[in-house]
Amino acid sequence: MMKFLTVSALALIAASAASAETFRWAGKTDPQTMDPHAVNSAPVLGFLNNVYEGLVRRGKDMAIEPALATSWEPIGDGEGWRFTLREGVTFHDGATFDAEDVVFSYQRASSEGADTRSWFAPVSDVKMVDTYTVDVLTKAPNPIFPDSIANWMIMDKGWAEANSAGLPDKENGNFATLNANGTGAFMVSERQPGLTTTLVPFSGWWDEVEHNITSATFTPIDNPATAVAALLSGDVDMINPVPIQDAARVDQRDGLKVIRGIEARVIMLGFGHEADQLKYGAMAGEKNPFQDVRVREAVAKSINVDAIRQTIMRGSAEAASQLVSPAMRGYSSANVDRPAYDPEGAKALLAEAGYADGFSFGLKCPNNRYLNDEAVCQAVTGMLAQVGITAELDAMPVQNYWPELRADNFDMYMLGWSPGTFDHEHPVRFLVTTPNSEKKLGSWNFGGFSDDRVDELLPMIQSEIDDTKRQAMIDETVSIYQDQHAYVPLYVQPLVWGTQGNIDLTQRPDNFFILRWVTVN
Repeated sequence: MMKFLTVSALALIAASAASAETFRWAGKTDPQTMDPHAVNSAPVLGFLNNVYEGLVRRGKDMAIEPALATSWEPIGDGEGWRFTLREGVTFHDGATFDAEDVVFSYQRASSEGADTRSWFAPVSDVKMVDTYTVDVLTKAPNPIFPDSIANWMIMDKGWAEANSAGLPDKENGNFATLNANGTGAFMVSERQPGLTTTLVPFSGWWDEVEHNITSATFTPIDNPATAVAALLSGDVDMINPVPIQDAARVDQRDGLKVIRGIEARVIMLGFGHEADQLKYGAMAGEKNPFQDVRVREAVAKSINVDAIRQTIMRGSAEAASQLVSPAMRGYSSANVDRPAYDPEGAKALLAEAGYADGFSFGLKCPNNRYLNDEAVCQAVTGMLAQVGITAELDAMPVQNYWPELRADNFDMYMLGWSPGTFDHEHPVRFLVTTPNSEKKLGSWNFGGFSDDRVDELLPMIQSEIDDTKRQAMIDETVSIYQDQHAYVPLYVQPLVWGTQGNIDLTQRPDNFFILRWVTVN
């Protein structure tokens, strides 16, 4: 990804402004792929929500609503869900959408090489009932299943197979990496990875058009100052995010506005739980201190989250005690407290664990994924140093970061998590459950945290219909991962978008930017 926006790229942006209905926006991260099943990350899923669609989708208020399915209902006594599909829908190439595409998309999105595979852990099969009806069979009653598939995007079976893209290929790529053929409101007209991606309206879209865009061009700009300069000069109509430190300046500028909110994303630190030895720093090759819960608690007590909120986030973020924010379903009111900032208590815990003189290790962080991510990691490094823990910080672009985490190349790392279902079950399934490829569980649990009781509770949480009983199970799960300090939740990330004054749009707490709600006045 470009570190700075080049003159040619700026010229390309400016050249796209042919009419008042042309829209240009910029973000920190270019979507890695146009394949909706290859990479399970917000930059990819958020972007592709403009191009592909699922059986259901989330509205402006985040409520689930019909999309490629017009209705759904439970089958039998918790056997699964029957979806009635929308008729008369076509893909961008003119092919007709039907049940075969849904079955194919399930097989593709749940395949071994799909990054979305773990979404289908509760599913035993997807069957075509007739041309416009499919049954999704679940291994146990799953009352939240429709909420869990808002980002499962449907691909055209014929198009994928004809272009040798029958399976996703995250590592090497295939035709679907650079090309797209969805049913969504916009089509990809040009894709230059790392430079620009241009979308145009799909004239055959089945739904009512609310926007007035004739062309929309996205440009990744990972240098914050360059992004702000592009907004101030009018070269772009919107940037996401506005750097916290520049928000007031942008807001005070005539003709510009700042749109603020709180994202559903919790920023946290993770540990290499299953690694027996440290991999980085002066003590590389020695016993891994993070396998001791006292050391993990010491890390939690060492970090002054309020200082990070006030200085780096300028008061915009909210402290987090759990892997979800209070706005999410299943938030545990019984476990609202987070470890207090207590450096002396941290030193005592380190001494008790046999590290009175501290230790050194490697901290991996992205530098263009989350708001002020590298600055936060630098602050964490300084705070840990005050209790005798020396962190060797390695910050890198996100396209290099995920491969490092998946290859277990870390001792401790930063992660942000926004639950796609807006339910606490989501991070438990992805981040806290013991990794199990066969069961499609724990696919983002990079450190390998494992607890037998959590593994036992997850399927019970997924199948319990009684909200009171379900919440009690979630409360128990939260108390376990908090007591074990499986992660160190830091804060809920703020949303800070900047636009030209003539732009109307909708900001959702999942930080997905939906073009079909944009109006250029």
